[in-house]
Amino acid sequence: MMNTSLPADMSKSVKNRMARQRITTSELGKLLNSADQPIYVLDEEFVVVFLNRACRRWLEASADGLLGVRCLYHTDPETTGREAAAARLCPPPGVLLGKEITATVSAISDDGESKRRTARFLPLGIDSEDTVGTLVVMAADDLDEDGEEPSPREAEETPDELHDRISRFRSATAGRHGADQLVGKSAAIELARRQVELAAVSDVSVLMVGPPGSGRARMAGAIHYGGNSRLSGGLVPIGCSLLDEELIYSTVNAIAGGGGSETSPAGGSLLLSDADSIPPQIQADLAAALSAKSFPMRVLATAETPLIELAKSGKYSEKLAEVLSTLAIQLPSLTDRREDIPALAQLFLEEANARGLRQLGGFSAEALDLLDAHPWKGNIDELSGMVAEAHGKAEGSLVEVEDLPQTIHMAAEAAAHPPRVEEKIVLDEFLARVEKELIIRAMKTAKGNKAHAARLLGMTRPRLYRRLLQLGMLEEE
Repeated sequence: MMNTSLPADMSKSVKNRMARQRITTSELGKLLNSADQPIYVLDEEFVVVFLNRACRRWLEASADGLLGVRCLYHTDPETTGREAAAARLCPPPGVLLGKEITATVSAISDDGESKRRTARFLPLGIDSEDTVGTLVVMAADDLDEDGEEPSPREAEETPDELHDRISRFRSATAGRHGADQLVGKSAAIELARRQVELAAVSDVSVLMVGPPGSGRARMAGAIHYGGNSRLSGGLVPIGCSLLDEELIYSTVNAIAGGGGSETSPAGGSLLLSDADSIPPQIQADLAAALSAKSFPMRVLATAETPLIELAKSGKYSEKLAEVLSTLAIQLPSLTDRREDIPALAQLFLEEANARGLRQLGGFSAEALDLLDAHPWKGNIDELSGMVAEAHGKAEGSLVEVEDLPQTIHMAAEAAAHPPRVEEKIVLDEFLARVEKELIIRAMKTAKGNKAHAARLLGMTRPRLYRRLLQLGMLEEE
């Protein structure tokens, strides 16, 4: 059997070298722990491997158990515990390319308040091909939480700024209502956001109006779960465009007779999806059932067209429109809030990051320009699908133009080369123009002499005179 032991002198040398290494590592830890600034270290997979004392103090209780947890680049409010705390510390994926980046990290204090600091992310390695980790050094003081978002697209926000804006929005608004797709600075979405906040703390009936793909059903869910503790029951959806009149009416009747009273409602919300497609035969009866004081649930509804407008045109029950439209929220199409596309695209990209696959930092400016020019007939639902496809295709830290789905490129090509519109030719009008031109030439040649001009045209003078009148070329004598 081969002897694998080392000679005594060599063994002693190796042991001394290992001891010196342990001392050096220990001294480095002591040095970092003595720093007043919060410092932490991530390995090449963004797994937390070190937190100094200042960092632990800043993180408070959320520092517990963070070692060994991987940081994912997202702000998903449904992520909780250690994973959520780690996500707030995640560096932009561009660090993996060997770039030193300054961005914002955040934490939740023990009293539930959000706090943020600027941090420098320093890649550790020889070059971008050999990044072995990231050293993160935070600023000494917290940033002010003024609740204001950075300026919109005109300021050319970077992906890191968009990430920070979404994080602050979710902490301030979506954390309460789950309405993350209301992120943005457009006037239309700011109005919708205020209305959703109002609806979430009331128990009136609410109608969500918007085109398909605008997130109507999701907003209904956000309102239901948004904070009215008195309505603690479930959300019961009825697809009015999918069910026949008998099934819709019998379901509402079953709910109406299911219990609860005026002073102690059974709780929960009834969601009438596509309420504008409710059959006319049952609209009056539904209005009576839903408006009864004994009805035990709050009523939410969605529609593509405002029900009050349909009622005014005689296409809908006026009573049912009033019952369902106590508060009407207009959700704009994506083309009416184009300035929100960068934030929405970043939001959907980070949702893909949260699934734990590849981690991307955002979109290149050229890719955002192409997204901005797309017609978006499917609204934010279409954008979500397009971003998910691009996320799976991208190979760098950003989504580039070539990573966008082929549908985007085909639409851009079609917009750049619109089909030639064939001019419609009305034969009588065309012949009249030709005849008028010939008469003008004949009259010019004849120097205004109608008889001479008529001979040149092969017609009688009276006929020429009639045509001059018919073509508006001569005042009738």
